[in-house]
Amino acid sequence: MFFHQDANFDHLIIHHVGNKSQDEFYTLSDNEIDLQSDEVLTDLLMQYFMRPFAKANEVYRFYHPNEELELNELYYFSKQYFDQKISFVNFSHSIAKYLYEVTEHPKIKSGELYVVALENVQMEGEEHAAIGIFKSENKEAYLKVFPQADGLDVSYEQQAININKLDKGVIIINTEKEEGYKVLCVDQTNGSEAVYWKDDFLKLKTRNDNFQQTGNLMKVYKNFVTDKIDEVFDMDKADKIDLLNRSMNYFKSKETFDEEEFNEEVIGNPEAVSLFKDYKQSFEDEFESPFQSNFDIAGNAVKKMASSYKSVLKLDKNFHIYVHGKREYLEKGYDDDKGMNYYKLYFENEE
Repeated sequence: MFFHQDANFDHLIIHHVGNKSQDEFYTLSDNEIDLQSDEVLTDLLMQYFMRPFAKANEVYRFYHPNEELELNELYYFSKQYFDQKISFVNFSHSIAKYLYEVTEHPKIKSGELYVVALENVQMEGEEHAAIGIFKSENKEAYLKVFPQADGLDVSYEQQAININKLDKGVIIINTEKEEGYKVLCVDQTNGSEAVYWKDDFLKLKTRNDNFQQTGNLMKVYKNFVTDKIDEVFDMDKADKIDLLNRSMNYFKSKETFDEEEFNEEVIGNPEAVSLFKDYKQSFEDEFESPFQSNFDIAGNAVKKMASSYKSVLKLDKNFHIYVHGKREYLEKGYDDDKGMNYYKLYFENEE
């Protein structure tokens, strides 16, 4: 989980990057923005840059297809800066020039590039220094109403930036350097030109440690139970909830994930196990993020996923049944006289 509430800017500089394929150019600033002169502006910029990352679920790492991290330009420049081998201004110039070189798709818009150095960002419970790189591409018109001596007047700003709509951004957190850092990414662009930010400029792959393994497997299993399993098996909502509850109990009670043990204790049915393996494989192929057959379960990932594991049967608008276990004590039937479905519940004590 990423938190920025205690973070502050150490440096901030703004450049402009055009589209190389359209014969546009880049403009580099030599001077940083004075962050001490206007506290309100600083707060607005922090909101503009950081808020889109509050719900970022995926954590990435830099990589290079040749397995040599130093060949990843963003990794190399970031490492140089974090190791204090290059000044912040020179670091930001290198970033802007490289972004210009990969801006070759004709539909990529020119825009302002903000490069910031941050202190005290919190990532998964620990505070770190970080680098933020953000690009604004879309401009909007804004009206401004202000008082005059005889009433109110109005003006407008034609090419203004909406601080609630960050187009592109990346936060590089100064930890786990040898593995490619922890990296968060935001890109609001759709279409064929969208891949250049994450794939061409940053070259990112999904982090695949215990936290990611735990969270991704729980997410894939949840989607499998919710959307896939009833294509083969005749299952009602209560059966699906039971499967989700069993998996949640497994992850909460075990310290280590074991694939064979999980298949036997949670899924149970050999045909369903085979179906889940195929479903899991499609995720691995699509996201290039293979699952290990054994890994240590990350408790913070389990806690994060718990809220998305629903255990409620919603019956019309009259009843909610919360199912926490003991599926055998819940029976479903159909009443011919009333022409309605029903559930029968068995219990020992009423509280």
